[in-house]
Amino acid sequence: MEKISKEQIKALFESKFLRVFDIQYAEGKHYYNATRRPADRLAAVMSREQFQNMVPDAVSCFVVIKEDGKEPVLLLTKEFRYPVGRYVLSVPAGLIDPEDENKENPQLAAAARELHEETGIVISETDSLKLVNPLVFSTPGMTDESNALVCAVVHLSGSFHLTQEGAVGSEKFDGFVPLTKAEAEQMLKTGRDAEGNFYSAYTWMALMYFVSGMWEA
Repeated sequence: MEKISKEQIKALFESKFLRVFDIQYAEGKHYYNATRRPADRLAAVMSREQFQNMVPDAVSCFVVIKEDGKEPVLLLTKEFRYPVGRYVLSVPAGLIDPEDENKENPQLAAAARELHEETGIVISETDSLKLVNPLVFSTPGMTDESNALVCAVVHLSGSFHLTQEGAVGSEKFDGFVPLTKAEAEQMLKTGRDAEGNFYSAYTWMALMYFVSGMWEA
């Protein structure tokens, strides 16, 4: 089995939120990794135990809203994605902060905070917040960035007002898109939203999780 040592890693670019490392996996051979992690926390140099217990960089939330007398809906947001240059359908998501890592369940702690910031929802005793997957890699072919997947099933009254006023930093939103099961299935079939735009892989995951009914388990 291949094992990458710290001596094979060379930093090419470092900033607050992004770093690029050259993984020199063989003499004259280079593989580049764009990551949020500092050199000493790269997945490539972790031991088996460290790798299997690593905390992901961020959390993505599958939000199902249940309202009395109405069909459950999957809640998506319209978020401006700078590399794409437009608003695309997204799931509420955000980075796991250092203070989250000291809590009993960093993924759920971060999810609850991000939900409040991006939707105004506060998880109550009548709601459920559960871990769907502890860590998935975005694309290990070019980055070791990872997300936990969390499902929130939220009971709201008709008077509750969703809000995106808690957005911070570079976050830009343009409203919410609630989808019934039939609407989510149609979006999966076309690969586009109602405006004809493509969406992210994490949105696809949320759609699949919702239409499969796994959120009810």
